[in-house]
Amino acid sequence: MSMLKEKPYITITPEPRPVNVYFNDNVLATTKEALILQEGSYPPVVYIPKEHVAMEFLLPTDKHTTCPHKGKASYWTISAGGSAAENAVWGYDTPKEGVMAIAGHVAFYPDKVRIEIG
Repeated sequence: MSMLKEKPYITITPEPRPVNVYFNDNVLATTKEALILQEGSYPPVVYIPKEHVAMEFLLPTDKHTTCPHKGKASYWTISAGGSAAENAVWGYDTPKEGVMAIAGHVAFYPDKVRIEIG
């Protein structure tokens, strides 16, 4: 009997529909090049290319986490329209092999922003 832990199944697929991300009434991102990352039984995560994100609303923080499957994540706080959401955005600048497609992309916590697809 094998005692090895199974690696979670990760898929990354292009989202063909337009994706818009809003913080309050501020447009943070709009793209037709989003990626959907599905990891095991976790909810799918929308990753958006940084060049399609209004990065001027994102302030880098000192927070970093490490995922054994994706690598080291950096975080940003959203600051727009007089409101802020701390560490509400994350991304992997140098993700691990197998998930390299998310390099140069960021993801938003869906309880901090409104993400519209389609």
